[in-house]
Amino acid sequence: HEFSVDMTCEGCSGAVTRVLNKLGGVQFDIDLPNKKVFIESEHSVDLLLETLKKTGKNATYVGAK
Repeated sequence: HEFSVDMTCEGCSGAVTRVLNKLGGVQFDIDLPNKKVFIESEHSVDLLLETLKKTGKNATYVGAK
């Protein structure tokens, strides 16, 4: 799944890493310059989106990768 997350710095991507690691069962790739997060997971898109929003950043679902 591809998500667009409003990340501007390493701190932002660190926050994304923290919330996703806490969720567990995910493999992800963060593309900071393009503000994208690619996630492979059995979790629902809704749960992944809710989790990304816990960072306080604006997050939207782009679509299946």
